[in-house]
This record gives sequence, C-alpha cells and structure tokens, in this order.
Amino acid sequence: MAKQFDLIVFDWDGTLMDSAAAIVRALQAAAVDIGVEPPSEERARHIIGLGLYEALQHAMPNLTADHYAALSERYRYHYLARDHELVLFEGANMLVDRLAGQGYMLAVATGKTRKGLERAFTHSGLGPLFHDSRCADECHSKPHPQMLLELMSAFGVAPEKTLMIGDTTHDLLMAKNAGTASLAVSYGAHPRLQLMAEASEGCVDSVAELASWLKAA
Repeated sequence: MAKQFDLIVFDWDGTLMDSAAAIVRALQAAAVDIGVEPPSEERARHIIGLGLYEALQHAMPNLTADHYAALSERYRYHYLARDHELVLFEGANMLVDRLAGQGYMLAVATGKTRKGLERAFTHSGLGPLFHDSRCADECHSKPHPQMLLELMSAFGVAPEKTLMIGDTTHDLLMAKNAGTASLAVSYGAHPRLQLMAEASEGCVDSVAELASWLKAA
C-alpha cells in the first residue's frame, strides 16, 4: 500500500522530548530573577514552541526591551543548567528509528535555536535520523509557515504529502498556513481540546498511539 505521506515533520519540545515542564520552570525562574511577575503555568505552557523573543512577549507583555533581553539571558541560564537531564518520551527513539528505516523523509521544525537543537540532537542520539531541520533563529516563528515551506522545498515534497506532528496549536496553525496535514499529540504543552480544534488529522494521547497511527498511514 502506498504511503499517505512522504515527509514527516516533528516538533521537538513536548513532542519528542519531555521538556515542557522544564521550559515552564526556567521561564518562571527567569522572571523572578529580574523582579517581574512570573507567568502562570498555563500561560507559560501556551508559549512553548514559539521563538524565545516571541514567547517572552506573549507570556509577559508590556515589558521593556531591556527586560526581554534580561529575561532571555536568565531563561537560557536556568534551562541550560538542567537540559542535560531531559529525556525523550518513552518510545520516541524507536518510533523515529522505525520511520527512518521505512524510508520516510524526516525533519524537525522547532522553536529552539540551531545551537539548542544541535545540543538536543547530540544528547538524545536522534540527530543522524533526521534529514533536515529548521529552527526559530533561522526562520519566522511559528505559526508562520516558513519552516514547513522551506522543508518541503528542500525535499521536493508537496503539501498533501507532508505531515506536521506537534503538541501545540502553534505547530498545527503553521501546518494549516503551509497547506499541510497535521496531527496533534496531547501529552505535551497544550490542552487536548485546543489541539483538536486545529489538527486536521486528529489527536493522539501517547507515543505508542502515535506509532500505531503512523503505522496505518
């Protein structure tokens, strides 16, 4: 049976790596460090997946440019102090390895910087399995479609043969803006109800369920 998709693009944080809680903690600690009111957990989770500067503006609006610069520095400090402890969701490495072995073209579209993604690739061991990737310091932040448009162009794959998998509405709206299919995972940053409203292919609740869904695709 012919594959429904040729190119599968994964978000990273909250989709493959169990990092949402660490991002929230680092963001809240950064706010405390510079003496501003930290965002709630719900608000902090909502901005996961955006580029850092856009995320800070959404999480804590109406601050000065100096505040955002200081927040960025303190966020990186707190996140990098613990990022070596982060792990992939159970089964994520086997899933990506299986998809690569089945001949899918695999990519990552992430709100991380290039440096951050390369560090995560190395730490997780997944880097060699992905054929390409796009980061927030190279493209417009999600939900702008640039990351997906560039990846489809690089692979020569049409939107209807491309699937975006992510744990936030930012991922799903990026897919919609790029004209691709999207599948949500509910075990990351955003609530299931919000994800279901945007995902063209529905929502799965675990990596095991994701693997089963992709096996049928």
